[in-house]
Amino acid sequence: MIEAQFPRQLHPYWPRLQENTRAWLLEKRLMSPDKVAAYADELCYTDLMAGYYIGAPDDVLQAIADYSAWFFVWDDRHDRDVIHKRPLAWRHLKHQLHAALDSPQDHLHHRDPVVAGFADSMVRLYSFLSRRWNARFARHFHAVIEAYDREFHNRTSGIVPKVEDYLALRRLTFAHWIWLDLLEPSAEYELPSAVLRNPAYRRAALLCQDFAAWYNDLCSLPKEIAGDEVHNLGISLIHHEGLTLTEAVTEVRRRVQGTVTEFLRVEKEVLRYADRLDNGSARGAALAAAVRACLFNMRNWFSSVYWFHHESGRYAVDSWDDRSTPPYVNNEAAGEK
Repeated sequence: MIEAQFPRQLHPYWPRLQENTRAWLLEKRLMSPDKVAAYADELCYTDLMAGYYIGAPDDVLQAIADYSAWFFVWDDRHDRDVIHKRPLAWRHLKHQLHAALDSPQDHLHHRDPVVAGFADSMVRLYSFLSRRWNARFARHFHAVIEAYDREFHNRTSGIVPKVEDYLALRRLTFAHWIWLDLLEPSAEYELPSAVLRNPAYRRAALLCQDFAAWYNDLCSLPKEIAGDEVHNLGISLIHHEGLTLTEAVTEVRRRVQGTVTEFLRVEKEVLRYADRLDNGSARGAALAAAVRACLFNMRNWFSSVYWFHHESGRYAVDSWDDRSTPPYVNNEAAGEK
């Protein structure tokens, strides 16, 4: 369905993007040189962003790709803090990230590379649009940090969220609104609240992100079962709905396919909305073009996520020596082993 309905796109800056993000990971000490050399390219983090934010200026795409790579490193740190039962290390990191989000300039030289790398990303991302956009982005990411904290509690306590609770939390741990916010600097246009609240635009936005989150759950289910994970749609269905593993996979696949079908329907509504915005004025034409550009990249999220999960070494659990321990992670927390 994805291959037929969503042709794959790739930003022409991608080869340099890959090279520069690899260098940034080294410069910020987010991955060790040996892990960067062995795994950075095959993890395909830059491929994912280069397939999503088509049309973005090169410097915007570079900032987003570096931030995305940071996000994966942070996600792995969180996972290792859970696995190795490091609540103090996680709590300290959480507080530092909240602080860096509000004042990134003050954290550029933080001793923890995860905090310093995050601060560097925020300084760059905050430079593209207005303070209002920055405040919205910060509000959304504060919520993501707190959602990761709830996941930490659930995993260390062995709590499997009920399906509806999980789906609500997943929109935060997957950072739905963050990736959608970043559509705007990619389009070089800050969308007004009326557009962001438009039912068709909002529905299309959530559908592309729900697809990504649930497809991720589908592809990462073997890895997360091996790691005694409790945060996965399939695991919630097994635990609370009494489904077998095969039945859970079938149900997640059905939900994923539903997001695709519904997006194709809603996409037409958003295009009609953009046509109405294009009222003959220069301002209307620019706004309509920005909405179409954002919708185009929502569409690209389907193909980019699809190919990422089939090509990235992040999900190649059958090739790992230990199916519960990714070979590209660092098991140490800052100041704690």
